[in-house]
Formats: sequence, C-alpha cells, structure tokens
Amino acid sequence: MAEKKILIGDVDQRLLFGIQNVNLAIIESEFPVKITARGDWVYISGESGQIEAVEKVMKDIMNHLRASGELSERYIHYSIAMIKENGAGPNEQILDVEPLVVSLATHQAIRPKTLGQKEYVQAIDHNDLVLSIGPAGTGKTYLAVAKAVMAFKQKLVNRIILTRPAVEAGESLGYLPGDIRAKVDPYLRPLYDALHDMIDAEKIKKLIDLGLIEIAPLAFMRGRTLNNSFVILDEAQNTSHSQMKMFLTRLGIGSKAVVTGDITQVDLEDKSNSGLIRVRKILAGIKGVAFVELTRKDVVRHRLVQDIILAYERYESRKK
Repeated sequence: MAEKKILIGDVDQRLLFGIQNVNLAIIESEFPVKITARGDWVYISGESGQIEAVEKVMKDIMNHLRASGELSERYIHYSIAMIKENGAGPNEQILDVEPLVVSLATHQAIRPKTLGQKEYVQAIDHNDLVLSIGPAGTGKTYLAVAKAVMAFKQKLVNRIILTRPAVEAGESLGYLPGDIRAKVDPYLRPLYDALHDMIDAEKIKKLIDLGLIEIAPLAFMRGRTLNNSFVILDEAQNTSHSQMKMFLTRLGIGSKAVVTGDITQVDLEDKSNSGLIRVRKILAGIKGVAFVELTRKDVVRHRLVQDIILAYERYESRKK
C-alpha cells in the first residue's frame, strides 16, 4: 500500500467533491483506492499504479473545472474512461482548442468537451462542408451554431442560415394550427434555443429582420444560391435523397455548410431513402468534404443518456 497527496488549491471544493463527496465516490467505485479530503489536500491510498491513474483523473477534472467553471458526473466518467483507455484525460487533449463564443446562460466560454467534439470543430475549420452523424446529446447542433455565430462575429460570413426538414414522427404541417410561421416554429425551436444561448434575444430579432439570420424549413431553400453564408442543416436524417441533393447544391461562393443528424432516428416512411444515409457513399473521398462520426462517448447531456443509447444499440442489434 502506498499513499499520495494532491494539492487542490484554487478550485471550488464544493464543485470538485460534489454533494456529500459523490464525485470522489465515483472515482473510488472505478479504482481500488481510498480517497480522503482534508483541507486543501486530497489523500489517495492504494497500489502505486492505481494511485497514479487516480492522480491523473483528479488533475484532469480540476483542469476541466478551472476551464469551464463546472463539473458533471458525466465528465468524471468520461475522464476515467479516457485515462483507462489511453493514459491521458480528455481535458489535457482539448485545451488547445480555441473557445468559440460565450454562453449567455452560464457566462462560460463554449468549447468542445470531448475528443469527438474537438475533431468536429476542427473539421468545420478546415472544410467547406462537414457532415456530423451521431446520437442525441453529442452537441452536433449546438457546436455548429456556436461556430456559425463565431464566424459571423469575425465577419467571415455575412449571414447565418439555419434549416431543418419539417418532418417529425409522421406528423404533417397541414394539421397544425396557425399560419405558416406558427406551423413551422415547433420544428425549428431547437435551433432558436441554441441561438438564444449565444446572442441576446433583442439582437437576434434585429438580425432576423435584417435578413442576416434566417431560420426556415428546408423547403424554403429550393431555387436559392447561398453566398457568403454559414448554413446549418439540422436533423438531416429526415431529408429525402432529392432534398439532400437540393440542399448541397445551394452552397454558394464564400459559404460553409454543416449537416447534422442521427441515422438511428429516421422519421421518414421509407427509412432507406434518408438523404443522410445515402450521402455518405455519394460524397466519400471528395476534397473539402468531411464526415465526423460522434458516439455515445461524446454525449454531454445527463449521464443516463449514454446508458440509454447503449441500451437501444443492444436492442437494435438483437432485433437484427
């Protein structure tokens, strides 16, 4: 048995340890060690190899807490998994990524939180068309909107255009009450929500009135050429083959496009007609086009979301 102590110093101990030291209990459940907090020190006792791994976890989650101002159970589990897998914590590997924009809700800089998200953000930097495929909660839409806002503020583009296909679980726009705006707003709400976390509501209204931000159903893109724009197509698994072709051929001079979707949640009657599923084969190998596959490891929602995704993957595998 050996023991090592770590100085915790300038981090908020309440956030680091969690309520009733729940965060330390999570680490103890993953490693055969005993962790004790006394004042500004954390004492780790156990086998030397296990102590070294726990020290890496503690330093990684402290660095994450300093950088983001928050620490979730999900991040602790992710840090443990990454250190067990390759000996380095995720925060150490994503610190070199430039913060995107500041969240109005948390007042913290929005940045990638996983290695998959880092790859995604870097792909957007280096390609004019990025297609991000992954399960719910991996930050596909949110990070794309953050990159769009960043590009707009830096005057790299003149407009932000956010669009989605108006297809949800077999429902039809015609059966919804109200005018066309009232009909399509429910489909576009996730895009509004992400945008409102990064730009003041009054400013968004002005930018929309000026045509500098546009949030519209995919059908409104037909026949247009989108120049000097950052264009995001969300929920692209619900585009048909022809709709995906139509969207991709709208891209004009000085524009960048990000396409996001989850191929396990296709709401089309003929799921094989999903434009997102087919486009992977059609555009493979084209220069300037990048495909980024996010997985349940990149989920940044509640910890249970990872377990739910895994459970569904097992269920679908058994069905096949």
